[in-house]
Amino acid sequence: MKRIVIVDYGLGNLRSVYRGLEKSGARPVVTFDIEEIAAADAIVLPGVGAFRDGMEQIGEMQQVLTEAAGAVPMLGICLGMQMLLEWSEEHGLHAGLGIIPGTVRRFQGSPGYKIPHMGWNSLESPMTDHPLMEGIREGSYVYFVHSYYADTRAENTLTSTTYTRSFASSITSGNVFGVQFHPEKSGATGLRILENFISLI
Repeated sequence: MKRIVIVDYGLGNLRSVYRGLEKSGARPVVTFDIEEIAAADAIVLPGVGAFRDGMEQIGEMQQVLTEAAGAVPMLGICLGMQMLLEWSEEHGLHAGLGIIPGTVRRFQGSPGYKIPHMGWNSLESPMTDHPLMEGIREGSYVYFVHSYYADTRAENTLTSTTYTRSFASSITSGNVFGVQFHPEKSGATGLRILENFISLI
């Protein structure tokens, strides 16, 4: 069986991500060991919390992750997705892993909208011809909890979602993917996306 590693850098909701991957047919390993991550067949980078804290916690793991991004499938979830980008404006300007072009920006307040964006929202314009989005229909609902969003190029956007504005809710570059929502908390749609990711290994 292929070896899927969930990176444990102290800020991830590891148990729910582990269970989601397990339900989708994988037997993931949770670790922060550089050698184990470097030897993985696929990498999942979860995360909750602040961007700067996440990058500091990853520390020397940055090089391993950027090198792995060119070799094996990688999936960033929530904060993990945001760290795949080049920059974040959260509490100042901070550098990310730079694997996918773009910047993390804060939602601007708007009448009738609360920040953070929390709860169920729909996926718009899914790239159904992309393997990660196979079987995902327009308007499928997934679960979000975030105050910042990915501002990236159209060619790197797999799905968009609207909350105060349209933003990239899932992104890609090569064999690296990111989802702003929590697939492990998004019912059948989320599990299908995880299954699609596993099928890419």
